[in-house]
Amino acid sequence: MNMVIEFLSYPYFLSEIQDNDVLASTSHHGATGTEKWSISLEHLLDDAEGVRRFREFLKSEFSEENVLFWIECEDFKKTQDIERLRDKAKHIYGTYLSSKSSTQVNVEGQSRLSESMLEQPHPLMFQKLQDQIFNLMKFDSYSRFLRSDIFMKSKRLEESGSEETVAKRASRIYNT
Repeated sequence: MNMVIEFLSYPYFLSEIQDNDVLASTSHHGATGTEKWSISLEHLLDDAEGVRRFREFLKSEFSEENVLFWIECEDFKKTQDIERLRDKAKHIYGTYLSSKSSTQVNVEGQSRLSESMLEQPHPLMFQKLQDQIFNLMKFDSYSRFLRSDIFMKSKRLEESGSEETVAKRASRIYNT
């Protein structure tokens, strides 16, 4: 993934920052916007606007925590400082994996994670759980997203915007 996550300052976590703080790469062999999103879930998650729209869709299905967990795990894997890694591990566990959490993700194996493991975190400690959530999104939510009103509206707006651009360009060419 080429997703780059920019934090305003520590200790902000992904669930607390705005969608605009997620930056992403912009091209894949000429595909843009909704066309790129429909290629694969990976491409959708690699696009800031795609993530925003997917989050909006998941929120409507009461499962936004899945993509938030996945994004926070991506950031977690890139964390170098052990104190920050420990803090983020505790945050991820408390927010998404603890039985006491109101935003708990539905994954197998979370019971094997104990709070004592959070004291000595490693960047891949959530990888299997993150993979489960990715597959859940890929084989369940993603296909519904591509048929959703949110996606279709984005696609129509994108298409009408590109038609306007062509029309404006033609007007500019013929009226000069």
